[in-house]
Amino acid sequence: MKYSKEDKPERAGGGGAGSRAVPVALVFLFLCGFSFYLGGIYSTGRTFTLFDAAATAATTRTLRVPLSTKQESSLAIANSEEEEVEFPECPADYQDYTPCTDPKRWRRYGNYRLSFMERHCPPPPDRAVCLVPPPAGYKPPIRWPKSKDQCWYRNVPYDWINSQKSNQHWLRKEGDRFAFPGGGTMFPNGVGAYVDLMADLIPGMKDGTVRTALDTGCGVASWGGDLLARGILTVSLAPRDNHEAQVQFALERGIPAILGIISTQRLPIPSGSMDMAHCSRCLIPWTEFGGLYLMEIQRVLRPGGFWVLSGPPINYENRWHGWNTTVEAQKSDFDRLKKMLAGMCFRLYAKKGDIAVWQKPLDGAACYDKLTPVTSPAKCDDSVDPDAAWYVPMRSCVTAPTAKARAAAKQLPKWPQRLGYIAQDRVSAVPGGSGSAMKHDDAKWKAATKHYKALLPALGSDKVRNVMDMNTVYGGFAASLVKDPVWVMNVVSSYGPNSLGVVYDRGLIGTNHDWCEAFSTYPRTYDLMHADGLFTAESHRCEMKFVLLEMDRVLRPTGYAIIRDNPYFLDSVATIAKGMRWTCDRHDTENKENEKEKLLICHKKLWSAKSTQ
Repeated sequence: MKYSKEDKPERAGGGGAGSRAVPVALVFLFLCGFSFYLGGIYSTGRTFTLFDAAATAATTRTLRVPLSTKQESSLAIANSEEEEVEFPECPADYQDYTPCTDPKRWRRYGNYRLSFMERHCPPPPDRAVCLVPPPAGYKPPIRWPKSKDQCWYRNVPYDWINSQKSNQHWLRKEGDRFAFPGGGTMFPNGVGAYVDLMADLIPGMKDGTVRTALDTGCGVASWGGDLLARGILTVSLAPRDNHEAQVQFALERGIPAILGIISTQRLPIPSGSMDMAHCSRCLIPWTEFGGLYLMEIQRVLRPGGFWVLSGPPINYENRWHGWNTTVEAQKSDFDRLKKMLAGMCFRLYAKKGDIAVWQKPLDGAACYDKLTPVTSPAKCDDSVDPDAAWYVPMRSCVTAPTAKARAAAKQLPKWPQRLGYIAQDRVSAVPGGSGSAMKHDDAKWKAATKHYKALLPALGSDKVRNVMDMNTVYGGFAASLVKDPVWVMNVVSSYGPNSLGVVYDRGLIGTNHDWCEAFSTYPRTYDLMHADGLFTAESHRCEMKFVLLEMDRVLRPTGYAIIRDNPYFLDSVATIAKGMRWTCDRHDTENKENEKEKLLICHKKLWSAKSTQ
């Protein structure tokens, strides 16, 4: 049966359609108004910050909107931080908080090849928006070079190594400090005697041929510390594990180190960078997984570089009974190790006592040419850049150096002459990069550093030891400090041109990193952080507040930050820095007429956590 309009019954009261028009119209007007409001937000790119009434600045929620240009995004990021905020203290158990290697989160990840110890950063909603407190009784670190041999116990209050490794003399507690006698699992006679033997086996350690080194499973970095006096810069690498803060001990001593593990991802280091790599009973299963970990060492070693191994299975004939194994098992492991390394074109360079040394060929073209993507071991194809190293899975293949890389390695000067070396193949990877551009950059940083020292007399003195250049290109700032009692961790953005190979070619050290995430280190590990144009470069991706909070986590109390950037960003930085209890002063750069670039020099105060007062 069909109904017509006339057939429909009227509602009681006789309102009809007219009575429905008013609420419909109101809903329509409300939706239009709300859409106009949202349209205003999305079209202007404004960022709105909502503060929790119970704890202002403890939690900040940001409405993120798509932006049409990088400039609009930069304005939104900076404007979002204009209101003054006083950041709260983190809980006391955050004193050694490492956001991307947090043991509290390990259970969320798999055990395969210890991958849970790799970087796993918390998502933005889980980030800590607070100031990491120092331990109770913390005081400014002992100054270099005394710090190489001792540190304050309260600054790194952990007894595990002292109690478990006391017979190996890694460290010992003496009153209010830890002493580092230079012992280790494989050097009972002291690290000095151990390195002396190694240098006898590798003469290049004495004449400047070997300048950059990697120490896997570094303990308290005694090996890297000893090499500093021999003109060799070492990146000491260890995961956050049951040794309790071995990397933190290294940095507290003033020795370069980063958190890391050889597991499933490449190390954040370009190919052909290290002159030497070292493992002293580091417990890495080198012959497992088809030699995958050896292939990563092969990738990062420079043509002609050395791999040094002490501990199982080296000298198994005399050591096997102390390794809870059999002589047959250790001989089999040693034979397998030699075969794998030979297949990767290494040669056994020297062997004496507990130390064995293999060398990656300086040329090796004839050997590499025998490898193909289907041989065993396989040769890497060209589908993945060998220098790509930020969250890039390790590959089960041998990285054959290009003809240009082999030629450059042959021409590499000895240290210190190599500081000015220009490898055209590496430099050309930087847009506009050239030898003249690098020389111009060096001249710029020489003048800038002179200006910095006039403004900050602590730079160049024993008050500053551990330095980080947060956004380098050629390592020019580090080069300008090479005669000072400092070492510099050069950081090259994982989202920019990968110039880190240039830094290593010069005999300097560094790592790739994305400043939208936390750095691979413990709190309170750097005396000075230098940021050149970082916020201009990364503000379209990274929220300024989180970058600065990370700087505060990494910076030692009484440490300094030199922030060189557009004045527009410095205004916002200064506001946030005040909320982090920093004191900042604004200055001209060495070029006073440059209004597009200014300096903010900040000082982090030493404060005690409320829970310990």
